[in-house]
Amino acid sequence: MAEATRQVTVALGERQYTIDIGRGLLAQPARLQAAIKARQVVVISNEVVAPLYLAHLQAALKDRQFAAVTLRDGEQEKRLESMLPVFDEMLVNGFDRDCQVVALGGGVIGDLAGFVAATYQRGVDFIQIPTTLLAMVDSSVGGKTGVNHPRGKNMIGAFHQPRAVLADLDVLETLPDREFLAGMAEVIKYALLGDREFLDWLEANLEAVMARDPEALSFVVERACQNKAAIVAADERESGQRALLNLGHTFGHAIEAALGYGEWLHGEAIGAGLCMAAALSERAGWLSPDERQRAETLVERTGLPTRAPGGIGSARFREFMARDKKNRGGALRLVLLRGLGDAIVTADYPAAALEATLASTDHG
Repeated sequence: MAEATRQVTVALGERQYTIDIGRGLLAQPARLQAAIKARQVVVISNEVVAPLYLAHLQAALKDRQFAAVTLRDGEQEKRLESMLPVFDEMLVNGFDRDCQVVALGGGVIGDLAGFVAATYQRGVDFIQIPTTLLAMVDSSVGGKTGVNHPRGKNMIGAFHQPRAVLADLDVLETLPDREFLAGMAEVIKYALLGDREFLDWLEANLEAVMARDPEALSFVVERACQNKAAIVAADERESGQRALLNLGHTFGHAIEAALGYGEWLHGEAIGAGLCMAAALSERAGWLSPDERQRAETLVERTGLPTRAPGGIGSARFREFMARDKKNRGGALRLVLLRGLGDAIVTADYPAAALEATLASTDHG
């Protein structure tokens, strides 16, 4: 008997949408047709994903005006220049404001496709079909779209919610190990920032998750999406609570920018960033040594980095962290932990604690 599809609702009034989580969703033409309703459809994917799954969409939408743009794989494609061939394809084919953009890929494709949809003719609908664990549990949900700039990650973008998210768990079976691990950083983030029960469950069931046990994976994706949906519904445009979702990200984004986008995967940088946030929280007197070690051990058990690469240096860390979008009035605001499952956004931490945390990265 086939496993039932799970649904999580992102409650945003008239713009409410559902996240469908299940197996074989891409092999169900009726489900794809129901989610993708437009007469004109452009699919944005990459050279790894398109050969595997694009044909499913093309077959299901054979009665529509269909276009596809395939980009190179990797974080280096998350830039303004990569949007131009998509706009060219849409304009050449006469796509109007009733078209839909479909993101078929991981976080890079989802963020870029969403920004294309937010800006083409001042905004058209889009659908997220995430094909990585990281995209399923985090980037495909919540409407943050955008591209990188050499001076900062995600600095150019827009809030633009999808009409639907289809998370087909079958695609995770062929996801490379490194990509799967990168997604685990975001999973752990939800547990640390506000879901102590989920943290306990992850510690007890991590081996099953890492072995990609179907039941464990289904639970993880649903639980992470429930956490994010609740936060997005309460604070769609990150005026308060939603900033908690950036736990580990100020440090992680600085690592990505300092190394050059693509050297470390996003989730690898976030793994190290989570450990840096926990270390700073301990130095500030908010986490006990045992709690800090518990957080770091969970990251370490996945195989993700727990330390920033050596050689970046405190000064460069500060340079990139100073461009973080959470900062206000020149103050460096960070997401830190008052306890496991209890995160806050604050600039009220000891300066010496931050300096010691950054200095500890000098040798990796």
